[in-house]
Amino acid sequence: MKETTAWVHPVKSIPVSLKPIAAMQKKHFGAVLNPTRWWGRMPRLFWLVALFVGFLERRHARLSPTLRSLLMTRVSQLCHCAFCIDANSLRLAERCGALDKVQAVSHWRDSTLFSADERAALAYAEATTATPPQIGDDVKTELKRFYSDAAITEMTALIAFQNLSARFNAALDIPAQGLCDAFKGKPHA
Repeated sequence: MKETTAWVHPVKSIPVSLKPIAAMQKKHFGAVLNPTRWWGRMPRLFWLVALFVGFLERRHARLSPTLRSLLMTRVSQLCHCAFCIDANSLRLAERCGALDKVQAVSHWRDSTLFSADERAALAYAEATTATPPQIGDDVKTELKRFYSDAAITEMTALIAFQNLSARFNAALDIPAQGLCDAFKGKPHA
């Protein structure tokens, strides 16, 4: 774990109830993920949040895996969450098989890499993440061109979840772990 300058320090020992997820993280990432060490003070809440994101990331979700990662990465950037940007950028790179969208997501409006439906979803994510939300009729109309009411509802839940996660991590200064850096050395499809 990288050193942190956090004003609320991570737990030194993972609670027994979080050991299974910590073991899974170690196997997949080579380390326990930083947020687990802060959420560890509240294991029941951690599991509720994990179940929520697990449902949003389910195999038969209404949104594609790439779109979910794209939205989560953009919301992470807007919330200035170092850990979330790192983790969600890795997931986006893995799902796209390359870093091009990861590198372009912060300036997606000026990029040709994003489809019309992705652009509509990104505009909605930005409008929803604004405080207060700034969802104009133009954003709603464009989103409805591509997505059903059920998909928009699921997208809204995903954006709300990522706001919760990113704001929690950013407020507590939870650092990145260099997860996306590991992708840079992998061969791309």
